[in-house]
Amino acid sequence: MAKRRSSLGFLGMFGRSGELRQLDDALRQADLHPALVPEGVKLTIVNLMNDCWPDEPPPEAYASVAQLCGYCIAGPETFEQANGRELTLEAERRIEAALEAGDSFDAQIVLMTLHAKLINAEVVERYGLSAE
Repeated sequence: MAKRRSSLGFLGMFGRSGELRQLDDALRQADLHPALVPEGVKLTIVNLMNDCWPDEPPPEAYASVAQLCGYCIAGPETFEQANGRELTLEAERRIEAALEAGDSFDAQIVLMTLHAKLINAEVVERYGLSAE
């Protein structure tokens, strides 16, 4: 039986959970300030990660999620300026694969940024995304 971790710390008395701190750090590394991502969205991301990796998400998973979120929120140009061409192409490849696969982890991340109205208009237009 996989143990479940609380994303709120112990009733919020001891600060943010380790998962949220790791996600905030990864968002900063992707040049996206964590304050630009609402707490509810970050909690959803952590919960999706826990569903995908029931034991514990590996440290590199946080960077991967943050890069995809960063691309979706900042848009291609801004993301590339901050993260380089290679990570931009990787994010674009992941979005294309997510659209083909349907209900993948990456598709859930893209859809969440769309539903939260955080996604960059150019990303929506480029990939023909809609919240239907």
